[in-house]
Amino acid sequence: MLFRSVDAFHEGSPKDPVLLNKTGIAYHQMMQFDSALKSYQQAVRLKKDYLEAINNIGTIYYARKNYRRSITYYQRAIKIAPQQERSASIYSNLGTSYFARKQYKAAADAFQTALTLDPDVFEHRSSFGVMLEERNVEERAKYHYYVAKLYAKNGRNELALQYLRKALEEGFKERKLLEKDPEFAAMRDMQEFKDLLALEPRVL
Repeated sequence: MLFRSVDAFHEGSPKDPVLLNKTGIAYHQMMQFDSALKSYQQAVRLKKDYLEAINNIGTIYYARKNYRRSITYYQRAIKIAPQQERSASIYSNLGTSYFARKQYKAAADAFQTALTLDPDVFEHRSSFGVMLEERNVEERAKYHYYVAKLYAKNGRNELALQYLRKALEEGFKERKLLEKDPEFAAMRDMQEFKDLLALEPRVL
């Protein structure tokens, strides 16, 4: 199916940046990162402010573990992103790259901005539309703990509990932080929170 998509895109105009971006995404889905990057770069050469393609270049560098360069492209896309929802996705990607570099404060700031712009940004499932959202992280347990803290800080306790449970199931070891971190102060009297602290979840 994906091969047919690439063939169909190649039948279109080689000067169409939208088509080139879609071709890049098709290659991206097939894990052909070199071909995907080439298509995204061609799209940007034709349309300098094509933020979706610029963001997607960032996701290629993220996939290659070149997090510093992915950050550069996400920051470039943010500068030209006019729409709130699209900006949220890019800030989320930016936070994920900072997180991968263990720059946790910068990651938390980017995630908070994403959440402010779009309260459901972390609940989106990447649809491989025109702009990719990066959700692959190596430290999944810690990542989910940070998302739980963000939701708790914003008073969204149900989602905070959901992400805390994920973090514990994925082997989050620093359980004492649940009792110390100020973001969870308002949740500590909740029975669900107490149950979670007492639980010994099966690590997935």
